[in-house]
Amino acid sequence: MSAPRTGSGRQILPQLGGIGYGGDYNPEQWPEATWAEDVRLMAEAGVNLVTVGVFSWTRLQPAPGELTAGWLDRVLDMLADAGIWVDLATATASPPAWLVAAHPEILPVTADGTRLAFGSRQHYCPSSPAYRDAAADLARRLAERYADHPAVAMWHIGNEYGCHVSACYCETSALAFRHWLRARYGELDQLNDAWGGAVWSQDYTSWDQIQPPRAAPTFRNPAQQLDFAHFSSDELLACYTAEREVLATHSPGKPVTTNFMGLFRPVDQFRWSAGMDVVSVDNYPDPADAEAHVASAMACDLTRSAGGGRPWLLMEQAPSAVNWRALNAPKAPGQHRALSLQAVARGADAVLSFQWRAAAAGAERFHSGMVPHAGTDSRVWREVVGLGADLRRLAPVAGHPVRAQAALLFDWENWWALELDSHPSSSLRLTELLGEVYRPLLQAGVNADFVHPESDLSGYRLVLVPALYLVTDAGAENVRRFVADGGTALITFFSGIVDPHDRVRLGGYPAPWRELLGLRIEELAPLPDGATVRLEGSGTAAAAAAGRLWQDVIELRGASPLLFFRGGHLGGRAAVTRHQFGQGSAFYVGTLPDRATLSRLIGQACQDAGVTLWTDLPDGVEAVRRGDYLFLISHLDRPVELDLGARRLDLLTGAKVGPLAVLAQRDVLVLAWDDPGSGAVGRSDG
Repeated sequence: MSAPRTGSGRQILPQLGGIGYGGDYNPEQWPEATWAEDVRLMAEAGVNLVTVGVFSWTRLQPAPGELTAGWLDRVLDMLADAGIWVDLATATASPPAWLVAAHPEILPVTADGTRLAFGSRQHYCPSSPAYRDAAADLARRLAERYADHPAVAMWHIGNEYGCHVSACYCETSALAFRHWLRARYGELDQLNDAWGGAVWSQDYTSWDQIQPPRAAPTFRNPAQQLDFAHFSSDELLACYTAEREVLATHSPGKPVTTNFMGLFRPVDQFRWSAGMDVVSVDNYPDPADAEAHVASAMACDLTRSAGGGRPWLLMEQAPSAVNWRALNAPKAPGQHRALSLQAVARGADAVLSFQWRAAAAGAERFHSGMVPHAGTDSRVWREVVGLGADLRRLAPVAGHPVRAQAALLFDWENWWALELDSHPSSSLRLTELLGEVYRPLLQAGVNADFVHPESDLSGYRLVLVPALYLVTDAGAENVRRFVADGGTALITFFSGIVDPHDRVRLGGYPAPWRELLGLRIEELAPLPDGATVRLEGSGTAAAAAAGRLWQDVIELRGASPLLFFRGGHLGGRAAVTRHQFGQGSAFYVGTLPDRATLSRLIGQACQDAGVTLWTDLPDGVEAVRRGDYLFLISHLDRPVELDLGARRLDLLTGAKVGPLAVLAQRDVLVLAWDDPGSGAVGRSDG
């Protein structure tokens, strides 16, 4: 479950005196003669925080035993002398060749039995005792040596846990999985019941018979797959926790973090964040995507939410292109700045990039750096320097919380279960549906948190429930109580279908919310890829509309229809409904409407909830309140004119702007917004 929602208002690293700025610094990849130039250029760019040593295990420990860290001593001393703080990595993301040679069993095994080889990164089984012991030993040696070094501000454990190996299917993992299951279920009979062992003769008579869900002739047991996903996240967390405990012992008081990857399925960030002093994220939206800013905003909001509303750290982003897509487009002029300041608007107290100097060798040699291959006579470098100046001007924003009126219910166990096989449709993907539901909130300037279904909802006005297929009894009751007490909820298709063991809740869908929604769903009728169904309605949803992906066969039991299916065997039956329940109201969306229609429906839910909407903002311009500051960020390649309602101080220029202001292409305004009653440019309270 997530941490409390409200932010503390404290800066993540007060010694920075404002917003952190920098990136991954890998001096071990470069001749020592370049290090002085690096420090000089960092000062020119306004860098005050760098991550050091993420992939330096071999250079720190070329063989078992003591550190060979004289080079790192010199690097940290140089950075300390320059007033640059360090996020020091434990360097355990990629085990060295000598460790693999001594313990080949640490190499991970895939579901089909293939053992992966050395020569890449993250080549370790998360359950391997040999890997965990070696990683903890290295973390201890580093902490003992650098706990009191004047440059070290915080610790960085591992790197992008689960990115390449999210689960291992070897015999060591199988044994660990059995231990995990015994702790979870206690008795074998309880496991057999939870897993539906009577189906396909899958009852177990001994714990030793249980294996990971390896490759099999056809669909594997869904409850077994769900438990293995939970176990795999926990095993990765155990790797992190083992190092964190070492750091807490030998370097007490220093913040500890690792870098999440936004909407990343294998790792339950709500569960992990309890052991993180600072929540961090790597954010790589595709510059070639016209809606890259939407995916980026979701990643920012999720990271803030995982940290309980506290300020967070953007650990990695690309100053321009990455190296790992099929086509690696560079960022357009101004795009890196706009997305960086978007992160600050949504709660980041530090903006870092991967990496400081673009590599000349290795798999990431075409991943952009703050110092590009072209050097300082380049657009990228000029933008890097300009962003540093912007962030210095935004020092007053650091530590301020982001308040949200809306909550998106989100749960990793639901995500794991939702995308298993043998479902009504394999085309339903949670991140895609989240994007469709989130986009209207972004366009209307409505701040949203990602919230675990069992977390406190009383601070929100609107709760959106996109495809919460798996929900606990407590989570279902939480939503019901929220509406009964006066809140507004919008629930989509394929929600409330199964319990935590992936057992169908019987009696008609969605069993826990039939009374809340005033309806009963008899059948699920997903649509083929590319197919649409026409929708018709009245009132605010009167315009021509269409649905795709899904249809529910809805039987009304008190709910009022807002949209009907038109044509086909469901012609004339309700597609979207609204129902008064207690003091509040609940919307149900039984298909995926086109974007304009979905935007109107979510707008209507916002109006029911009393959520403040922003109007007259062009698509591609976002408005975000953080504390007493209003960020207006354009992701457009053209200028737009905005009516600010009055003259306001822009922190980025120090000048007053408005009431009419022109926002240049991909430009940003950060306005002192001292009127607590003023919600937005062109505001409509509904």
